[in-house]
Amino acid sequence: MAERADADRTPAGREDAGGAGVPVGIRDVIVDCVDPERLASFWSELLGRPVTGRTGPYVWLARGAGPGVGFQKVSEPKSGKNRVHFDVSSSDPASTRARVEELGGRRLDRYAAGGFLVMADPEGNEFCVIPPEPFEVDDDGRADYLGEGGA
Repeated sequence: MAERADADRTPAGREDAGGAGVPVGIRDVIVDCVDPERLASFWSELLGRPVTGRTGPYVWLARGAGPGVGFQKVSEPKSGKNRVHFDVSSSDPASTRARVEELGGRRLDRYAAGGFLVMADPEGNEFCVIPPEPFEVDDDGRADYLGEGGA
């Protein structure tokens, strides 16, 4: 029997990862935020995915490939470093950095050691801008695709 393509398998390699033969996958990524309209506008402009809906405390971007992205209104602002973040692919990280700053985001130098271009959206949620092609990462998790010698 031929092996099924990786694209048809769950990360664990089982088609019933949810148990009882039920496939489970990530449908949406939700960003908690104080101002979902502002963050949805920022990410919409950056990713080129228009805002397509509003439901209760949620604002949604148009679906692209992969999981959807939504922004949920919460009462408390972000505190501390994100435990999960987006990696945004760009063939021109420097231009993308300028665009992020134009839209109200900023570069976070404190996390940039090793050459990763780490940015924050208007509410401080960290994300990385990375090239679409493979790049080297050393054993300590450092890369220098920006050519800044460790930023």
